[in-house]
Amino acid sequence: MSNDAPKQDSAAEAAGPNRRDFVKAAGAAGAAAATLSSHGPFVRRGKAAGEKIKYGWVGPGSRGFRLLERHMHKMDIGECVALCDIYEPNLQQAMELFEGKPTAYTDYRKLVEDPNVEAVFCTVPLFAHYEVTKAALEAGKHVFCEKSLVFTPEEVHGLRAVHEANPNLVIQVGLQRRYSDFYVAAKKLIDDGAIGKITHIQAQWHRNKSWRRKAPPEMEDQINWRLYRQFSGGLCAELMSHQVDVADWFIGAYPTAVTGVGGIDYWKDGRDIYDNIQLIFEYPGGEKLQYSSIMTNRHIEGRRISGDGCREIIMGTDGAIEITLIPGGEGMWFRDPMKEKMGEAKEADPGEAWKAGATVGSDTMEQGDGFPLIPGIKDLNGPDVGFIEKEMEFAKRWMYSKGIMTPEERQDPEYTELESFLTDVRDGGTPRSDIEVGLQDSVAVMLANLSMDEERKVYFSEIEEMGKDGMEMTQAAGAAKADD
Repeated sequence: MSNDAPKQDSAAEAAGPNRRDFVKAAGAAGAAAATLSSHGPFVRRGKAAGEKIKYGWVGPGSRGFRLLERHMHKMDIGECVALCDIYEPNLQQAMELFEGKPTAYTDYRKLVEDPNVEAVFCTVPLFAHYEVTKAALEAGKHVFCEKSLVFTPEEVHGLRAVHEANPNLVIQVGLQRRYSDFYVAAKKLIDDGAIGKITHIQAQWHRNKSWRRKAPPEMEDQINWRLYRQFSGGLCAELMSHQVDVADWFIGAYPTAVTGVGGIDYWKDGRDIYDNIQLIFEYPGGEKLQYSSIMTNRHIEGRRISGDGCREIIMGTDGAIEITLIPGGEGMWFRDPMKEKMGEAKEADPGEAWKAGATVGSDTMEQGDGFPLIPGIKDLNGPDVGFIEKEMEFAKRWMYSKGIMTPEERQDPEYTELESFLTDVRDGGTPRSDIEVGLQDSVAVMLANLSMDEERKVYFSEIEEMGKDGMEMTQAAGAAKADD
């Protein structure tokens, strides 16, 4: 990653973003969007280009059915051949969506053993992710699992071992920001040095609701599982996991330590997960992620957009990018070139008053207005772009900057990530949100909760010893059962 921002002349800096800035940003964003269709190296023999992937779906509940209804049943590359849920209304609803064609199961083990199933989608509650994913992999099925990938330290070590035994099976985690045009464009700008060296990231996901759903007493655990530690990682797993993944991706490293505070300070309704969390993650290069998630207010300082409460601000030595996937994607780039670099000494101005209490060396540079990231557009510097086309495109971008028009994703990142999984299964590709990304994200969730619970700084190296005894006991018990 480059630490040097694109050079700007003094007049351009004083005037703020101009025509040249838009062309530069557009070119970078266009190039970044082109990478959305690329995949990693082939790891096995692919299927025929027109052949559909036959998949089974475990857990068509609230999240699972949303993905099935909004995306999967419209997708030509895949065919749903099996559905599984222990809750009959969820299973029937999903079966009706596919006109009763898939085979219905109430036991996920029977679904993963179905010879017609090539890939398994896992959208069950977090505490059951590992058992379903492990069973599917051991049955030779590719797996898409919603975040967080695993729930406990034992499962971190266990899933790594299962993956090592089945290296040619695709494992993808539901971290859809890696499949967003806006986030890919932002990553390209950052890598090209547009904001200099990243030093801090601020992220928040604020809501103003209880997270509780109506449920009869006998189904409380099943319906409101997110509210209880026995089944859930709380705000860290459900919300923070997306945003710490953005920080990892943009910084290009995983955290080394985390510290934070949390509490159950408003929603005193029997839950035992925190209703507010404040965290600081430290990275190897000194970068910091400051994170906040609360459940009593969704305001975003300085801005107000419909459905807000969620954003990331990536701050570097030469600017910042503010970005969100909600509602539907938005990104802004703010230039703020650093006047002094490391190792440079500022010359004293003889006219300055050097005395106690005086403000010395104040920065007179105004930050100026930001302008939008515009993913998926054509590079206007190409030789085949005519004068009229350039003028029309620049006029459109100017309207974007004034809020008259809003740039949009080419397609919903949820659709993109699901389609990409099936494409990788068919063609032998490697997901952007692969098993290592998913495991590191899960570790961040576990250690953030541990930091708040134990009121101390927790180091990521601690995960290497956590859960090892439990995993070894489980493996021994499994071996003994096999011998019997």
